[in-house]
Amino acid sequence: MEIEIATIGGYEEVGRQMTAVRAGDDIVIFDMGLNLSQVLIHDNVETEKMHSLDLIDMGAIPDDRVMSELEGDVQAIVPTHGHLDHIGAISKLAHRYDAPVVATPFTIELVKQQLQGESKFNVENDLQKMSAGETMSIGERCELEFVHVTHSIIDAINPVLHTPEGAVVYGLDKRMDHSPVVEDPIDMERFREIGREGEGVLCYIEDCTNAGRKGRTPSESVARRHLKDVMTSVEDYDGGIVATTFSSHISRVTSLVEFAKDIGRQPVLLGRSMEKYSGTAERLNYVDFPDDLGMYGHRKSVDRTFKRIMKEGKEKYLPIVTGHQGEPRAMLTRMGRGETPYELDDGDKVIFSARVIPEPTNEGQRYQSERLLKMQGARIYDDIHVSGHLREEGHYQMLDALQPKHLIPAHQDLKGFAPYVNLASGMGYEVGRDIHLTQNGNVIQLVE
Repeated sequence: MEIEIATIGGYEEVGRQMTAVRAGDDIVIFDMGLNLSQVLIHDNVETEKMHSLDLIDMGAIPDDRVMSELEGDVQAIVPTHGHLDHIGAISKLAHRYDAPVVATPFTIELVKQQLQGESKFNVENDLQKMSAGETMSIGERCELEFVHVTHSIIDAINPVLHTPEGAVVYGLDKRMDHSPVVEDPIDMERFREIGREGEGVLCYIEDCTNAGRKGRTPSESVARRHLKDVMTSVEDYDGGIVATTFSSHISRVTSLVEFAKDIGRQPVLLGRSMEKYSGTAERLNYVDFPDDLGMYGHRKSVDRTFKRIMKEGKEKYLPIVTGHQGEPRAMLTRMGRGETPYELDDGDKVIFSARVIPEPTNEGQRYQSERLLKMQGARIYDDIHVSGHLREEGHYQMLDALQPKHLIPAHQDLKGFAPYVNLASGMGYEVGRDIHLTQNGNVIQLVE
């Protein structure tokens, strides 16, 4: 059976992920993501109103024209988790393929919300839920399996396409967390089984984000302890404390809510994406927030809440807001510019339970946001975070578990691939033989 892999997006940048695997006459697409930084550099861009071709020209979504080179039918579109760099282009591209979108329940709900906000295209693909540990048939000879992984968003999976030639493991976006806060640990036992079964692993496509960092990625429980230490240290402060993190990071939001209560403050979630992700997680019973937890996304509702906080006393509340990357329209950025009823005073604390995504646009916006906050007298607590991506030791463990015949580095540019190539070379792999360096728009033939 012929096996081809089209590297469509996410092989020259971190963002707009999209990969297609053809096994015989059947094709599975993994991810359809957005490159948010390409959107942010344009003022007031409303992607939901834009045509896919314009977004492709902007470099914001994958250029999927290479799909015409694959001879077969798309059987499934499989987003691995709910981050926008993995689902943000589904509303623009999925309608081109007569195939269902198959994902875990939380991810499907986020996809559904993306599609409801789309105003340019009418996307009618079936949305099919499949949980980690489950499988579905792909054509007559292949099978799709979801393996549970831990990441900075709940309900993430690594999909595995089992073919007669061996398994293709799409390994993007995970960390090896054995003591997570909300979910089950990563299913390393299943990865080891896949490495030993049948023809073994034909190809492993891997996220190279932290491949150059030594050691292992700490557990989310480490970030939780760090966050608790910081919040306990400001327990006696009688002014304003504000926290921000990734809206999609439900585990971190859960910890912030809990620790706010511990130090005698009422948590409140503010911002559209904060309301969307946490509200969805609560509605699907992934988390159990306190009954009195307020979530407000609409700007007027947010400003009314800020007015209530100022009237009743900042010392009674912990606003948990959007804006950890300095996004221009996010709540924290508006607070820094003095555009909300919430007034920052000298000595007020702003807790960034997130790191800057290492990309020039984000770094510039975050710098500006912090400067504005400091000009109002705020004191910054930053880097209270652990990454959602594997470091060196995690990569060694995955390669040891899967023993793949071929490797395709992903989720970076060529410079970013170098640490992973060095790591894999030390384990006996070789560029041009079984390490396949590629870029967007290429097709790699593994089996003829």
